[in-house]
Amino acid sequence: MYLFSRLISHASPRRHSFSLSFTLIPHFFSSFSSVCRAEPIFVPSQIPPVPKSVPFTVSLHGHSLQDPYHWMHNTSDPDFLNYLNQENSYAQAFMADTQYLQRTLVAEMKNWMPPKVSTPVERFGPWLYYEYIPEGKEYPVLCRRFNTEKRGWADRFLRIAKAGVRREEILLDWNKVAEKYGYVHVGQCRISPDHNFLAYTLDATGSEQFMLQVKDLRNGCIIPRAPVDGVVSLAWAQDCQTLFYTIADENQRPYRHTSSLHCRLCLARCQVGAIQSTTWQNIFFPGEDTSLQDMDIFNGHLVLSVNKNGFPMICSIDLPINVDCKPQMQIEDLDPWIFPIPSNSCSIEPCSNLDFMNSVYRVVLSSPVIPDIIVDYDMKRRTFLIVQQEEVRCAPGNAKLYSSGYALQHHGIEKVETDQNVELQIWKDFSDTYCCERKEVISHDGVLVPLTILYSQKAWKCGQSPGILHGYGAYGEVLDKSWRVDRLSLLDRGWVMAFADVRGGAGDDPSWHKSGNGLLKQNSIHDFVSCGKYLIDEGYVQRDQMSAIGVSAGCLLIGAALNMLPNLFRAAILKVPFLDILNSLLDPSLPLTVLDYEEFGNPQIKAQFECILSYSPYENIRRGGCHPSVLVTASFNDSRVGVWEAAKWVAKVRDGTCALCSRSVILKTNMTGGHFGEGGRYRQCEETAYDYAFLVKVMGINMN
Repeated sequence: MYLFSRLISHASPRRHSFSLSFTLIPHFFSSFSSVCRAEPIFVPSQIPPVPKSVPFTVSLHGHSLQDPYHWMHNTSDPDFLNYLNQENSYAQAFMADTQYLQRTLVAEMKNWMPPKVSTPVERFGPWLYYEYIPEGKEYPVLCRRFNTEKRGWADRFLRIAKAGVRREEILLDWNKVAEKYGYVHVGQCRISPDHNFLAYTLDATGSEQFMLQVKDLRNGCIIPRAPVDGVVSLAWAQDCQTLFYTIADENQRPYRHTSSLHCRLCLARCQVGAIQSTTWQNIFFPGEDTSLQDMDIFNGHLVLSVNKNGFPMICSIDLPINVDCKPQMQIEDLDPWIFPIPSNSCSIEPCSNLDFMNSVYRVVLSSPVIPDIIVDYDMKRRTFLIVQQEEVRCAPGNAKLYSSGYALQHHGIEKVETDQNVELQIWKDFSDTYCCERKEVISHDGVLVPLTILYSQKAWKCGQSPGILHGYGAYGEVLDKSWRVDRLSLLDRGWVMAFADVRGGAGDDPSWHKSGNGLLKQNSIHDFVSCGKYLIDEGYVQRDQMSAIGVSAGCLLIGAALNMLPNLFRAAILKVPFLDILNSLLDPSLPLTVLDYEEFGNPQIKAQFECILSYSPYENIRRGGCHPSVLVTASFNDSRVGVWEAAKWVAKVRDGTCALCSRSVILKTNMTGGHFGEGGRYRQCEETAYDYAFLVKVMGINMN
């Protein structure tokens, strides 16, 4: 459901995780000084933990690599558990002097959030479904009630009578699930077509071994059945008695899966009876500046998610499509209705849209300066309705009000909406308080890399502000730039937030992904470094006040950038980090290894081995030199990125770099959680406050 995925799960998965040169990254370090540049900060009196070192050699393609911390792959080793606990103790001592700041930040973040949040109702058959998070609670409650609008009085009476005295039915309370198991990660929720059953998947350990539950909504009981674990996806048959699901094997891979095809998608069709035929008719093929991302089909409409000129857009096309007279068309030839949006910087995320017969399509719009807006687009009337916008309480400055008469964005081109059928719609944004700029940065090979820069109009000071550069750059995934209220704590104190859309992530077309993966992965790293330099050279961020944040596969990008130019970054945060890429890809027993050959390469092939070796963060830590301060967070039950990757990297940094600098490299491990953590609504505030407090401390910034 929308609310749960939007408010609870922010972590990016490793996978739902330069000019070609085989020269190792240490080649770039010859010009850097080895003099320690660490600022005097409070460090614990205790020395950082020192794990045991066990000789281990990896030999392949003429290379022999020493890996003294390979033993950490055995997570049941008592020495490993003891080491993680010691690191947690050291991290707690290191952060002891930030407790007041953390409490202050948490209080601020909570103060901006309304005490209770809910989604607008979504019509599905005779029911209205919605979610809300009760005041003071962490997780959502899924509810429904009968739709009694626009019906005859007799039908309305019968439906109310059928529902009994209850006006609202609570289908699932994730807070109670969390109380029972101590951990909750929701996978999928599927309502049966007759609305009598709810099938959902639940991870109660953090291992992502989702167990299947089916609830009879007529009596509120869980249907007793043989346990099914490792469920990946769900779908009800039309008979409402049959539930289809896929399960994962012992390596957590679905029994059946389709590898992604990195090519330009086109829209095609065929007769129902000829679905196996090779004579499909192409309807349209996207142009040079346009790529087709996704599609959804309704009774009378086709919805297309498109990226045009680097910006997302959604349009609807009336069905049926009559193109028999033309062999192939452009999207403009199909008379599309391009959904108007407030800004071309908006991200567009479809909601559930469960009802096939509905002509209204619901999406969530968001940008760095626009709190989430839920919009219903009536594809039949070609009008839209703003249903709800995220409330921001006690926000500094004033949100500016805009209406549908104010320049909306169409097809990436600004155009004033003149449709008289469109009722006046109002939304808020904070563009007068916070400036959001989109720049293009020249990378090492002349390619222009999109960079989004966010800062306070009032608090930012040219050349004097600290900054955070976010990056991901893998799997063709979009870097999340949606509204986050917790950013205000730093923005209002003059910080800059920047987002680098490096190659390897999502771009104008699939070539952006292909030019930053496999043998071309170093393009991603150079793009990120170029964006960091740009922020400093153009005065957005003060020199020696730059930090970086990565999540999962994004940490590969950050870790490699720290090795390439350690003096560029003062600090970094690496969350559930993919850092030991070479050793992980050499282990085919790990869940994601074989699937990741397509993204990063297969090290059993010499050229790909040498390419991976040239940038692997773990293999290329600069020995004897200074190292930026780094907060590394991991989860013990992470099935996507092994907890040992974070532990090995921290141990090797401490072992090989400046002893003073490495004391501000800390490892914090959640001993019960998984890749997506376990934080609910308020716990996420605490986690973010911890991250921010670390940056403030190690960068020596006064936050009063």
